[in-house]
Amino acid sequence: MVGITSYGAYIPLQRINRKIISNATGWSTSATSLPGEKAVANYDEDSVTMAVAASIDCLTGIDRNKVGGVYFATTTPPYRERQSAGIIATVLDLRPDIRAADFADSVKTGTLALLAACDAVKAGSEKNIVVCASDCRLGRPGSAQEVIFGEAAAALIVGDTDVIATLEGSYTLTYDFMDQWRADGDKFNRMWEDRWVRDEGYTKFIPQAITGLLKKYNLNIKDFAKVVIPCIYLREHQGMTKALQLDDKQIQKEMLTTVGAPGSAHSLMMLVAALEDAKPGDKILVASYGNGADALFFQVTGHIEKVRDRKGIKKHLSSKKELVNYERYLSFRDVIPMEMGSRGEVGPTRVSLAWRERKVILALCGARCKRCGTPQYPYQRVCVNPKCGTIDEMEYYRFSDKKARLFSYTSDSLAYSASPPELYGVVDFDGGGRFAFNFTDCEPESLKVDMPVEMTFRRKYVDSVRGIHGFLRKAMPPRA
Repeated sequence: MVGITSYGAYIPLQRINRKIISNATGWSTSATSLPGEKAVANYDEDSVTMAVAASIDCLTGIDRNKVGGVYFATTTPPYRERQSAGIIATVLDLRPDIRAADFADSVKTGTLALLAACDAVKAGSEKNIVVCASDCRLGRPGSAQEVIFGEAAAALIVGDTDVIATLEGSYTLTYDFMDQWRADGDKFNRMWEDRWVRDEGYTKFIPQAITGLLKKYNLNIKDFAKVVIPCIYLREHQGMTKALQLDDKQIQKEMLTTVGAPGSAHSLMMLVAALEDAKPGDKILVASYGNGADALFFQVTGHIEKVRDRKGIKKHLSSKKELVNYERYLSFRDVIPMEMGSRGEVGPTRVSLAWRERKVILALCGARCKRCGTPQYPYQRVCVNPKCGTIDEMEYYRFSDKKARLFSYTSDSLAYSASPPELYGVVDFDGGGRFAFNFTDCEPESLKVDMPVEMTFRRKYVDSVRGIHGFLRKAMPPRA
């Protein structure tokens, strides 16, 4: 029995109301009628950092040594040539002898990666594959895409033990349909005429895939407790649900008014939302769209009750901060170039050092003395315990998943930050370990001595000369 064994999600803290965008750009384009807000990645977030956050949520209570692969789906990787799945696997502190793969170039890649993982587990080549999908797409200011696109990530684990939702079947359509695209070197997505995209794309391909699945497995649409239909148009989403004769209770909320359209993660985000409320025996139909369409059929098992302790969709939606400044939103995505000053200059990236210290920098692994048990960061040969002082008796010790509290903090208005002021703090970890971190997703007034904090994986800088993205761990107040 092969299928999903765990789920997780991530939605950035910040949201921007679409009225703010339309008020800033309405003079240059016809205003969209899409209401609500969309999720906005912070200045130090991208598709990889969000995928890491969703994967950590998905891995709650799971032995990472049993993970055999990472499949990452995105249309917005930080690199054109460097495996993002490899970065994610390193940050998660997984074994090196795993299979890692990137799925790119279409917003349908989320379900394609999920199907590939199921095939690999079914074939016996791998077990417990983390499938994560994330996107950080940009629409040109004043465009419909700017309003529609949102930023988020979803993660699932595929395995054959303690399966919470078995994959019962699938149906795939592939078309070279050029509705949205981005050429190499383009910063912004391009899209053909709206009506053509709606009428020839979404409203034809998705129903075709769903009808094909139903016919292939002799199913009736009424058999499904939830049906996932990702669509960037509210009216067309409603039209498809009516054409398929879905009851209101069968329709999984499309998330456009709360998150936006998160590209490769769209279908998987909606699937995670469906699993949060699923009951044993429920059937879930998941469609996806992009250069054709996929339709997948899952059956929920009794093991679903064992994975209710995730942040998932609901908790991330309930924890948010309004971004009220359109110009700041543009600066986060480097649409408006900001003066960094000499304090913000990035020195040459030392690739060899980054390789040697990858577990220390990316996975936040320090050392623990085998003799006295004292943890310390960074990894060093000599135990810092003055009563011990043992040499070369260390083992790697992961701090990233340990509970921690804020010991002290400071606010620096002189240091460069895309979202000033720059915040630093000294953190005490449960079980031992004290060291300093940058803080993110918070304001100075929200920090209090002895408050709980948690670790998050973020981007520190972009070395524009060499095209290198520098990542590190930061601290932040806990999300809901």
